[in-house]
Amino acid sequence: MTKHPMALPALALALALAAAQAPAQTDRGLAPGALSTRLAEVQASPKLTDALLKTGRKVAAVCANCHGEGGNSISPDVPNLAGQNTAYLIEQMRQFGDGLRRNEFMQGMIRAMATDEKVGLALFYARQPVVPRAAGNAALVAQGEALFQRICFRCHGTDGLGNDKIARIAGQQNAYLANTLRRYRSGSGERVNEQMAENTRLLSDANLDAIVAYVAAMK
Repeated sequence: MTKHPMALPALALALALAAAQAPAQTDRGLAPGALSTRLAEVQASPKLTDALLKTGRKVAAVCANCHGEGGNSISPDVPNLAGQNTAYLIEQMRQFGDGLRRNEFMQGMIRAMATDEKVGLALFYARQPVVPRAAGNAALVAQGEALFQRICFRCHGTDGLGNDKIARIAGQQNAYLANTLRRYRSGSGERVNEQMAENTRLLSDANLDAIVAYVAAMK
């Protein structure tokens, strides 16, 4: 079961709730696209990268209450952040902060962070290994592999690692994957995506469960 936000340290929770009621931060007066620009600056400087990795590790100690130690989620319906693509994480934080991804608690947490804390957090999580899990039902996994290699590999890659714009899904939490795929298929979620809707439209629940079984076991 997902931990309730009240499990977070009191100070972090207070910051998150306060920020949720405030306009999006204009940290350092940066314009739209500033997170990506700052990420590029940091990645070009080993010294800055080392410094922000330390910052990201500290911030991740708060995020661990839901996303687990090193970004390996402690709940099957909360996504892993370990091993995720750095630029993809940055973009998702921007979307939460701007309200394009609608989650009041996440929006508050993101808005409470400074730019370098966000960049450091993305750098930190991208470098953490995903904890492997057992594959489970072999027949179901084999069915899922066939579906994945027919439908999903074009965007997410044959290894499920994605890229700067597309999420790594290899080793992702199974309940999170299942819920996300069903929402894409039905168009009922907050993250509507025409390509994902088209690719899942004709898939049955059994098909989706097979894909989830395969993807969750990928390394």
